[in-house]
Formats: sequence, C-alpha cells, structure tokens
Amino acid sequence: MDDSLYDEFGNYIGPALESDEEDEEEEVEDELDDAEARANARLDLVHGNGDAGPVGMEEDEEEEGAGAVVLHEDKKYYPTAEEVYGKETETLVMDEDAQPLEVPIIQPIKTKKLEVTERGPPVTSYEPEFLAGLMATPELARHVAIVGHLHHGKTRVMDMLVEQTHSLGPEYLNPDGSLRFTDTRLDEQERGISLKMVPMSLVLQSSSSKSFLINLIDTPGHINFNDEVSAAMRMCDGVLLVVDVVEGVMVSTEKAVRQAMQENLPICLLISKMDRLITELKLPPRDAYFKLRHTIDEVNALIQPLAGGREELLMDPVRGNVAFSAAQYGWSFTLEQFAQLYCEVYGEKFDHKEFARRLWGDLWFVPETRKFVKKAPSSDAERSFIQFVMEPIYKIHGQGMLNNLGIYLKPSSFSKDVRPLLKEACSNIFGPACGLVDMLTTHIPSAKKASADKVGRCLCRVSVYNLLMLERLGRRACNGRVLVLSSAAPHDHLGRCRC
Repeated sequence: MDDSLYDEFGNYIGPALESDEEDEEEEVEDELDDAEARANARLDLVHGNGDAGPVGMEEDEEEEGAGAVVLHEDKKYYPTAEEVYGKETETLVMDEDAQPLEVPIIQPIKTKKLEVTERGPPVTSYEPEFLAGLMATPELARHVAIVGHLHHGKTRVMDMLVEQTHSLGPEYLNPDGSLRFTDTRLDEQERGISLKMVPMSLVLQSSSSKSFLINLIDTPGHINFNDEVSAAMRMCDGVLLVVDVVEGVMVSTEKAVRQAMQENLPICLLISKMDRLITELKLPPRDAYFKLRHTIDEVNALIQPLAGGREELLMDPVRGNVAFSAAQYGWSFTLEQFAQLYCEVYGEKFDHKEFARRLWGDLWFVPETRKFVKKAPSSDAERSFIQFVMEPIYKIHGQGMLNNLGIYLKPSSFSKDVRPLLKEACSNIFGPACGLVDMLTTHIPSAKKASADKVGRCLCRVSVYNLLMLERLGRRACNGRVLVLSSAAPHDHLGRCRC
C-alpha cells in the first residue's frame, strides 16, 4: 500500500476513484427517462394520436418529440361539447343560478291543498239585499268575537246559528256528520280544531222579531294561535266568551278575559255543552245548578280584579249577560227567553222579565202562596232555577215530554237516530237563538257607538305616549314650553299636539 495516498490519520487523499453509487444513480435516471417516455406514449394513445409507437419501443424507434414532457395546462382530460354534440351545437355557460327562490330545485310530486273546495253558497232565510241594507245601518250592526278555550264549543255555536239562518243539504256535512262550517281548511277538519279566525255575517232576529246584523268571528282556542284572537278583538266591539260547563275556566279563557278587559270590550258569557251534565256526568238537577253557579263564579274571579270596582262588568244571569246552550242539540236560552217560553206554553199574561229575575239565586217558589221567598220552605224544596229550568230540560232529554209543551213531530222524524231526533225536538221547543241575540244587542254597543269609543281610546293612548316621550326627551324638545294635547279634531286617529 502506498503511504502517500493516505494521511497520518488513515484518510484517503489520493486521486478520485470510480464509485458504484454513481453507476447506480445513472441507472435510476435512465429508468425514470424510460418510464416518462412510456407514460407520454400512453397519453398519445388515449387522445387518439395513432402515429405514436408502442409503449415498450426502443429510443431509436421513437419519433421525434415523443418523450417530451406535457404540461398540465396542455393535457386534455375531457372532450369538448363540440366533439360530443357536433359543430353546430350552441353552448350556453351560466355563472349564476337564475331559478327563483320560490321554485324548489326538485318539484314535489303532489301539490298540497289546504283550502276546502269552494261549494256553492247555501240558501239563506233572508234576501241578500236585506243584508246589504243592514250593512248600511250601523245602529243595527254588532261586531262580536267568539273566544274561549280549545274544544269548548265555539265552532258548534257558529254552526247552530248557521243552521238557523241557512238551508244546508247533506253535501255540507263532513264524513263524521259534523258541520264545522267555519273550518275552511283541510287540516282544520282533519284535526278537529280551528287554526285561523273566520268572520261571518248573519242576520239574526231578537225576541221582538227585530233583525240585526251580527258580524261574528270564530277564533282558535289553542294557546299557540292567540295572535288570531288578539287581531279579532281589535276589529270587534264585544266578546262572546264560551266556557265548557264541565271543564270550566282554562288557560285560554283566562288570557281571553285579560285581553278583553285590556281592550275595554264588554264581555258576554255563554255556558256551553250543558247536555254533558245530563248525558255524560249524569248529575241530578241540583248538582247541575251548583256546577253552573261555580262556572260563573270562576269567570267573575277573573274579571273582578280588572273591573276597577264596576259591578256591571261582572257576569250575572239576572243582568242578562249570561246565556246557556247545548249547540250540539241546537238550543240556547237566557232567563228572559225561558220565562217567555212559559208565557207561550201556558198562555198566561204576566211580566216575563220579573219572572226571569226570580229564576236565579237563592229563591224558592211556594205553590200555596204563589210567591217567591228567600228562605227554603222545606228541606226538600228546590230553588226556582232547578224547579222551572233544570228539571224541564232533564225531562226533555230523558222522557221527551213534547205533548205537554204543544210540540208535535212528523211521523218520519221518529225513524231518526237519538241525537238527530232530540235535536229536532229541542229546536222546536226552544226555537231560534233569540235570547242570545238579545244578550249581544243589549250588552254590546252598536258599530256606530263603538267606533266613537275606539277613536277616544286611540286618542288617549297617543296622548299618554306623547307625554311619556316628552318626559323622556325633556323640555328642550319643545323649547322649554309645555306640551298641550289638542282634542279639537277627534276624527284624527293619531291625535295632534301643539306647543
């Protein structure tokens, strides 16, 4: 070994030697060149360059430029529309979606139908010209909102009034036999509840045969649709509160009372579904009377804290702002109407209003003296309401005493089922809802009078609002002068102010 080729530490310092690693690197580079050439040849075959040679051909057999590197921008992965559809094809490229938002991307197979197919208007018991004439007379018009809890009978009350003023055929009935005339949506009829408020104008007669235009609005009873109730109260001049005698005061009932008192609207109470006391609960007449009395006390417990000491706002059958009904069997009455029925049946001439005043409360009738007393004459004596009202109703539902009342049905009516037969009998006994009309027309102001009250309330609200804003902004808002509200223009709903 030549010592001159190594230093003192044994490291090689001689001329460069041929390395095996360089040979391996040259071989790897040659293999990469061959692989790239084969890949370019494959691409030429894919894109239709038929003059390209086979994949494994030698370098001397390749054409010039076959091994060149093709950039990504120059590569062609998909055919053009012209190559696919021909040269005469027009290509339209849209950068934005021109489809409107109301149109779904995928059209539904079925179009949902919410409203019931419109049927022809039913035949009314009055002429349309007579209805138009009443509309032109605001003194004879009443705007009433029917409010109450869910399933307390508001729609049934509307159906009872519609049946008394229209001639309805079987085509207006639902498959289950119910009418539900104001439920105009399919989902309302399927669920059996009202979802939207529905107004309806009816010509109804009072007990004195005087016709009135009653604009009724059937409102939903579910608490989730309370906005419909609020809108109806803003449009109406009074409220007909419907309470189920079995369920009593519920959540929606409390909210409706508060809203009516806040809007300063008069309230009339209608105790509905009285037939449930007889057919379902099977209560004796005395217990039914106390149930009715408890329901009225519940409503008064809601009104009294908001009445401000005004006793005339409380519910009292003697005052005439409470009515009783069983709309399923087509009857309703007030104390005056029931007293008038006694006058017609027995043919006696007496003051039915004085008789009605003695049909409620702790009053007993003594047959020997033919007087009403405030103390029970015996332990088994019944109150006047039980004796003269509840017991006859129980006998009508249980025994069907029609001959004593002078009511005779057609022979064809006796082939009907129990409910239609009882409904026809009760309708003949009690007649139309004259007592209900008397209550609405007496305790709810006319459209002319109520409009003036509404304007006054609007002016009062604007006045309070202006005073609050002045107090907030300070006297600088009016240059140190006091704001005085002007009432010279009551027709201006927004009010006017002057400094």
